Amino acid sequence: MRHRTEYTYSSEVENSLGLAHLAPRALPWQRVGEHELTIDPVPGDRRLDADVYGNHLTYFHVTDPHERLVVEARTEVEVVDTAYDVDALARPWESARPLHGAIGADVWTATEFAIPSPKVAMLPEVRDYATVSFTPGRPIGEAVTDLMHRIKADFDYDSKATTVTSTVADVFAKRAGVCQDFAHLALSCVRSHGLAGRYVSGYLSTTPPPGKTRVLGADASHAWLAVWVPGSDAWLAIDPTNDQWAGERYVTVAWGRDYGDVTPVKGIIYTEAKKSTLKVAVDVIPETEFSPA
Repeated sequence: MRHRTEYTYSSEVENSLGLAHLAPRALPWQRVGEHELTIDPVPGDRRLDADVYGNHLTYFHVTDPHERLVVEARTEVEVVDTAYDVDALARPWESARPLHGAIGADVWTATEFAIPSPKVAMLPEVRDYATVSFTPGRPIGEAVTDLMHRIKADFDYDSKATTVTSTVADVFAKRAGVCQDFAHLALSCVRSHGLAGRYVSGYLSTTPPPGKTRVLGADASHAWLAVWVPGSDAWLAIDPTNDQWAGERYVTVAWGRDYGDVTPVKGIIYTEAKKSTLKVAVDVIPETEFSPA
């Protein structure tokens, strides 16, 4: 798996401070092998740490003047389908609300994900939309899956409909967006009903059309969400963009309240440049299709 981010500037950048969430998490269903993160120019200061949610976070400070910055991660990951507790998924969704008496050893970790966050507002119209799925007593697994189906059916995937600054209200009004938007919308839906949901950032291995070879750089970062299920060892991970539970083709990098917590690469630069460009290329290649260069 490779993630390459390249910035170019119209004039020299004096120095650059950056934060990167590019190293996948080690999880019961995900084994992380060799991981390498390269930064060009080489930073004068670089540190690996963990953020408040346990994600791997790399801080770097490039002090050499530059007009181009490249951050590239290469990782080997093995993923299997997540095993869910069938009995836990069958419990009424009302019993899974952390702020309304839900019981579970990890209820305290779920609480923060049941309230609004900077990019996930709780709106009356969104709550009303979600109510169709969250009928009284409905099993949580069934209710959350139904919400996923409805978002896929009711909202169009359109990369031109929104930007990184679009809000849940914008997405709901336009009935269109991208994976980040649909994850935020679904989080607003579940949180509006008292459930806990976290934003998940990672990658999805895509399959080339029949008879076609994989095009390098054609994949992209992906986003989905996971809903807390009391009495289960795993949060129920759903992908409303593709109308499916996240499975063995999904690589989890980081999770948080919303996109702002887990941006792949972000930072601050000191420059007088008037223009800049950003190019991102992602390749998720199954081992059966991989051949060393």
